[in-house]
Formats: sequence, structure tokens, C-alpha cells
Amino acid sequence: MFGFLNVNKPSGITSHKIISMLRKITGIKQIGHAGTLDPLACGVLPVAIGKAAKLIDYLTEDKEYIAGMYLGKVSDTFDIEGCVEETYAKKAELSEIENVLNKFRGLTTQIPPAFSAVHYNGKRLYELARKGTIPDDIPKREINIYKNEIVSFDFEKQILKLDIECSKGTYIRTIINDIGKALGTGAVMYELVRVKSASLTLENSLILDESMTKSDIEKNIIPPQNILPIHCIEIKKSDFEKVKNGNKIENVYNAENTVILTFNNIPLALSVSENEFIQPKKLLI
Repeated sequence: MFGFLNVNKPSGITSHKIISMLRKITGIKQIGHAGTLDPLACGVLPVAIGKAAKLIDYLTEDKEYIAGMYLGKVSDTFDIEGCVEETYAKKAELSEIENVLNKFRGLTTQIPPAFSAVHYNGKRLYELARKGTIPDDIPKREINIYKNEIVSFDFEKQILKLDIECSKGTYIRTIINDIGKALGTGAVMYELVRVKSASLTLENSLILDESMTKSDIEKNIIPPQNILPIHCIEIKKSDFEKVKNGNKIENVYNAENTVILTFNNIPLALSVSENEFIQPKKLLI
């Protein structure tokens, strides 16, 4: 089995649990996922099966979320799974929210939350946070927020939902916490749905069931060339054995940069064009 799956991860389980379920169903160990979703979060989780796992890093990095938040509350984890406290702050007006959201669009920097899997001096930040140690010099990272729009707002209950499209590595919990600070009300995330990752969408995602068979999974496999932003080149039969053995071939195909070489529309190798030759870098068969 070789390719990608568009899995709809439910809330309440880890991303790793999805991998464990798939390994049990398929009997395949070489399975990985892109873009971890916290247990609270649900939605699109791209999964690579077999040697397609070598291609995970080449998926488009942009993601889109629908995020729900309570205004007037704060939390050490920035979501409702942490220690939540009422701020008893004023109620935010819609016009205030619209003005604040203007500050959370475009290129900016972000400090990952203390309760996250980011590495810090050889340890995960959440490991330190659980022991009561929160570093004050967590490195900032550059992010890009392409879209940040209001989906709905309940003034009386102070419940806000946003549609956020952003670059890889963006922590939505941090955006929500920062919006709460900017409003002067505080904010915690209660819901997060990833509606898009790379070219995979929630509408076309697969809900796993432990009663599924290997055949059920195979029916939903997506060929890498259908979702990767990498040009595919169909090679001649005379070049098949060379590529299969990891040997370079002449660049009679006018390949540029990184490409996927295929034969009979089956991916053979992730390759790089080097002057007059194409050199396989990662064999996929």
C-alpha cells in the first residue's frame, strides 16, 4: 500500500492514536502523519502510508481552521483543557473585535505556548510546564496569517468563532490568547477544527472505524502525484531499471529542480535534476 489518506481525526484522541488504528487495520508499520493535531482538535490529518511517508515534508504547508473561543476567560494552556479562570472583564463589542483582528493578519512572529511539543534545550516545552518551569526565552517563530475572519459572534455569551488560514507551525491557541489580551478580556479556545491541510479538505476526509478492513483503506488511498506540489515526469521503459536501482538518468525530459519520476503512472523516486542528469534521492518502490 502506497499513498496518502485524508483522515478526519475526532476530538478527544491523539494524532498518534490514528496511526495506531491504521497500523492495526492494514498491518503496515510505515505510517506517518503531517501536522499534529492536539487531542482537543479535530479535522483533517494527512496520513502517509508505506514509502509515501518519505514525501510528507513535501506537502503544502498552509492550513485552515475554524476556531471557537470564549472571551472573558484565561487558561495556562490557552484552551479549556487547562486551568481556566474567569477574568470578569468587560464584554467585547463586535466593532472592537473587528479592529483587533486587523493586527492578526499577515507576516508576524509568535511565541509557541508553554504547553506545546516544541523542543527547548532537549526537552518538550510541555514537559517543563508540567513541572512548573516555563522558560522566559522561548524562541519566537515567524508565521503568516493569510486570513482571519469572523464566522460568528454571540455578544451575550461572548463566544467567538474565527476562520483562520495560516502557515505551517502556527499555534491557533496562541493567536486566541493574544486576541484576548488585545481585547482586554482574555480568551480561551474551546474548539478547533482543521478544515484544510495542503490540498486536503474536511468535506473529502475519511472517518476511521475500527471495524474497517485493509480493503476499505485501500479504496481511499490518494496517489502522491494527486496532492503534492511537485511536477511528475513519466520516464521511458529504458530508464526504469536505472531509476529502480537508484542510478541517475539523462535529463532528456527537461526536468527542473525536484520532481517525481513515474513509470506507468506509478511513482518510482523523488529525484533532483542536476545539470544534464536526474538523480533519484528517495526511492518509492
